[in-house]
Formats: sequence, C-alpha cells, structure tokens
Amino acid sequence: MEKNTILAVVLSVVVIVAFYAIQGIFFPIQQPAASVPIEQTSGESPGIPGDSPSAIQPSGSTPGAPVEHTAPVVNGETLEAPDHEQRITIDNGFVTVVLSNAGGDIVSYKLKEHSDKEDFVEMVLPGNRESHAFTIAFGNINAAPLTSFFNVRRVSDYVIEFYQDFDMNDAGHNTFRLIKRYEFRPNEYLFELTITLEGSQNMGFNFSGVSYTLASAPQFGPTFDKLDQRYEYRHYYTYTNGKLKQEKVNNNGPSIIGNRPAWAGVAGKYFTFIAIPYPSQFDVAFSTKPEPGIAGASRLYIIRPSLNTSRTEDTYRFYLGPKSQDALAVYTNGKNSFNLTNMELIKVANTSGILAPLETALKWILTFFYKIIPNYGIAIILLTLLVKMIMFPLTRKSSESTLRMQALSPKIKELQDKYKDNPQKLNQEMAGFYKKEGYNPMAGCLPMLIQIPIFFAMYNLFNTHFDLRGALFIPGWIPDLSLPEAIFIFPSNFRLPLLGWTAIRALPFIYVASQLLYGKITQTPGQAGGMQMKIMMYGMPILFFFILYDVPSGLLIYWIMSNVLTLIQQLAINKYLAPQRAALAARAEESLKLPPKKKKKR
Repeated sequence: MEKNTILAVVLSVVVIVAFYAIQGIFFPIQQPAASVPIEQTSGESPGIPGDSPSAIQPSGSTPGAPVEHTAPVVNGETLEAPDHEQRITIDNGFVTVVLSNAGGDIVSYKLKEHSDKEDFVEMVLPGNRESHAFTIAFGNINAAPLTSFFNVRRVSDYVIEFYQDFDMNDAGHNTFRLIKRYEFRPNEYLFELTITLEGSQNMGFNFSGVSYTLASAPQFGPTFDKLDQRYEYRHYYTYTNGKLKQEKVNNNGPSIIGNRPAWAGVAGKYFTFIAIPYPSQFDVAFSTKPEPGIAGASRLYIIRPSLNTSRTEDTYRFYLGPKSQDALAVYTNGKNSFNLTNMELIKVANTSGILAPLETALKWILTFFYKIIPNYGIAIILLTLLVKMIMFPLTRKSSESTLRMQALSPKIKELQDKYKDNPQKLNQEMAGFYKKEGYNPMAGCLPMLIQIPIFFAMYNLFNTHFDLRGALFIPGWIPDLSLPEAIFIFPSNFRLPLLGWTAIRALPFIYVASQLLYGKITQTPGQAGGMQMKIMMYGMPILFFFILYDVPSGLLIYWIMSNVLTLIQQLAINKYLAPQRAALAARAEESLKLPPKKKKKR
C-alpha cells in the first residue's frame, strides 16, 4: 500500500513539474520593457528618428498648419491643396474605419462584431501620442513618416484615395505623385491598399537604398495592461514556401526578415494582423521597441526596394481582425470577395505541438455542444460529461485495481517485512507475487496519466479559443469563460500581499472543496492514517488551489465538474464492487493463514 501511495505522490509531483515546464515553454512570462521618452527633432515625426525626409517636400502643402476635425468628404469630391485635417469614416458591416488625410493613414479601426468592456475593440493603439497606421516614409525603417495633408478623393462608399505631389529638391526640380488607395469590401476583415508612385520620365525612387517603408501602428488591440503571455501576448510569423515560421524579434530594435515571405503577421491571444504584399518581393521587419505609452510595441514594416523606373503600383492586402479559424479559413477556401485562395492565413490560429490533435478534437466537440445549447458554460459541462463517459471503463479498472491492492496489501507487507534487508530478493518475490495473482500495480495509475494531456489540452483550449472570449455563463458572476471570475475585485493597483491577488474568486474554493470531498469518498480503509495519503488528500488540492487561482474560469468549471462526476462514478463503482471487495478480503485473509506445524516423530 505504501508503494502505491508513494507512486501516486511521485506522479502528482510529475504533473506539477510538467505544468510549469510546459507553461514556461508555451506561455513564457515576458517582462514588459520600460517606456522611455524619445527625443523629437526638427523635421522628424515624434518618436521616430529621421534619416532622409529633408530631401523631399510636399508640393503645395503647408506643414504645421492647425488640425481641424471636419465632417467626412462628400462622395467623389476632390479637395485641392488642403491646409487642415480631413477625416473619413467607412463602415463595411464588420469594421468601422476612420482615415485621415494627414499622411493618408488609418487612425481608428474598430471591430463591430466584438466588444471590449463597454466599447467595440479598437485595433489601432497609438499610445500617448497620435501615431497612425499604414504610414509611408521615403526611406528605410528609421525615416520619418509623412504627416502632410493629402488631397482626398472618395471613389465610392468603400474606396478612398489620398494623393500628394512632392518635389525632389534636386537640380532638375523633379516632382512625383504619391497615391494611397484604400479599398474595403462589405463584411470583410481584409482590405486592400494600393500605393502608386508616379514621377517624371527617367526618374527613379531611391531613398537610403529603398523606395519607401510602409509601417503599421505601434500596437494593435485590444488594449491590455501588459504582455504577460497568459492574458495577452504577441507572436511574430512569416509564411514562406508553404511553411509557417515563428520569428524571434530583438527588443532593442527592428528585426529585418530578409526571406521576402508570401505574408507576415503579428498574432495576439485573440486577434491578429497579417500583411500580404503582392507580388511578394519586399522585405519585412518587426519591432518591439517601446514607444511613449506602448511598453510592448509590435510594429510591422514592409520595405519596398529602390526603383529605377518612374512609375510603380504596389498592392498590399491586410487582415486586421479576430484570430478565428472561421474568419481566416475563407482566405484558403476562396469564400471571400477578393477571390483569394490557398493563403493559409488560418495557420496563425491553428494549434501546434504534440497535443494539437487532442485540442482540435476537444474544440470540435465543444463547438458541437454549443450549437445544441448556445451557452459555452453548459457546453463545457456536456464536454466534461462526455469525457467521463469515455473514460468510465478505465476508471472502473482503476477502482478494481485499487480494491485488489487493498486485498493484497497484507501479503505485500509480509513480503516487505520478510525481505526488508534484501531489496533485490524483495523485487523478485513481488514480481512473482503479482504474476501469480494476475495483478498490474500500474493499472490504477492509468486514468491519472491519461488525464494529464487532457488537462493541458483543455488549458490551452480555454486560454486561446476565440469563441470563448467574452462567452457568458452565469450573469453577474461568470461573464467571460476565457478569464478568471471574481466575486470581489480589489481597488485599482492593489494586490493582496505575498499572493498578488487582484480579486477574490469563488471557483478556486469550490474546486478545493470538490477535490477534498472526492479524496475523502474515494479513499479506501487503511489509507487515512498514512502520512503520504494525508499529503495527497490535503496538500495536493491546496497546492493546486494556488496554481489554478488565476486560470480561465472555463478550465475550473471543467475540473470541478470532473471531480463531481468522478465522485458519482466512484460511488456507483463502490456499490457495484461491494461483493468483490468482500470476496477479495476473505481470500486475502485465507492466504495469510499459516500452514499447520508438522509433528516431530518420536
């Protein structure tokens, strides 16, 4: 009995070690870099050092003019030589986009189908200063983005053009025109940006070795306090020759990826930004360099090589939306208005690792139950019930094995006492005894071992499955199954000393109660007095209480229901095995009877 208990303790330690090891590999804690002020110099955009913009000046613009917010331009109207900011709003049903003629950039991009607290999710996060998205800089990554006021032409409800003429300030006084044309489509998270450079004859575009650099905003949404890898993170990907690669990004500055990928993207926990240059002949770069108000920036740059021709028209497509398999799959199967196929954008949402097939199967089952009863909390309970039903034969086997071990424990203790000074002989006798009795001491541990991968698959599922974001279970208590619930939230910036808690949560306490009750009911006679069993029964649930305190509430609902269902199963199994328990106990008692002593012949 002691050996089996020790084995159970060892397995529990393995579970804990594995939990922290896998969390360290797949969910490493990243400390956000400190926000540092960046100097502003004349002729440069705030926060970005310039290297070449002084050679280019807008033709007919007035730098430094006051910014005024006006109503959107009238459809088809062309504004010549603007001296103030114009903002245009486009709503395609899925997103509401606000564009500005200051640089011809996007200043707001809100997802209408998804909410963040009280508002729609804002995907363009500017930090403490107004930093736009999809900026153009004539030069490399360090060049200052254009901020002059562009002319505006609204082609249709979903198409907008910004254009501006520029002087090269050279001896020939060459001028060229930059056109930024945005095209949105109804009910699409993907949009198209076409950049056109038109210059004089025999004119080329070479600024610090490149034509221009196209940059995203410093960060995309939703808003977050910090990137702690559990509640929010940023991963960087490139897709080249049919293979997805996660890139490592240097925090000290931009990391240029020189393999000219088919597409590149930045993925968070629930949302993603993907850039698709066409043709794929441009370099990309990622940067996590802090900016004012953005401790963990995640910029993506597209670097256009220099040109010897006087005209170029480059087309880019950008996906900025949910990291949902349903939303991304349409760009593989062709069910989108841009007729894109086989783009494999869905790869940023697919699970990876050795548990990916198990997690995918659990996700499919969870979604299936949700379609029957549209409440993910109930779907989790039904999924737990299904898992317990599938594992019931193993659970019964485990109970039978435990019962058998209880019946055999007197004989095992006799062998341990008899050969306590000869471990090798003890092992031989124990092996022979198990073989004779037809007993496998590992049989009782099999359900525990199988539940380990299920637990980790469930953890990742509840932590990353997009549809669980904001999924309501019980109003007023569990409003979001992807986050920890709370019955009392401490005041802002207060954390419970030593523990670091920000709230009092009910589910961890319910979990401990269910685990203790489960252990009390399932323990067999003779176990209660052992020190190892007391550690298992009381110590392990308390340890897991602290480990699981801040996990998604969906995971704790799964575990609590698993305990309750296992408890019900165990009570039924105990009743079913009661006759066998009596028979095995009698058999064990008979086997311990000593043979009668032989009488000595006189």
